[in-house]
Amino acid sequence: MAIETVNIDKLAEKTGNIYETVAVLAKRSRQVAQDNKAELEDQLAYYEGFDPELEDPRFQEEQERISIEYEEKPEPTEEAIREMFEDAIVHKKSGEEDEDALL
Repeated sequence: MAIETVNIDKLAEKTGNIYETVAVLAKRSRQVAQDNKAELEDQLAYYEGFDPELEDPRFQEEQERISIEYEEKPEPTEEAIREMFEDAIVHKKSGEEDEDALL
């Protein structure tokens, strides 16, 4: 994957503070990584438990395809930054109340 530069000032505008932005991105990238890992484990779980002698070569091809798909996904940090730019991440500062909860 190619390295892309990111305008830090534009990222900081999303929260008003670069340190808060980094904290939000770190938390979201961990969530994305956990989701990706769980998805991969779910897809590969089907193939566990088969005897190696009885294993069909198509199983190996399918496992390889799933692994390659996983490797080609964008890095969790890239995904979090993209979501931040698209305003798909909702974050609240600690101590803030939810406006809907007051209604």
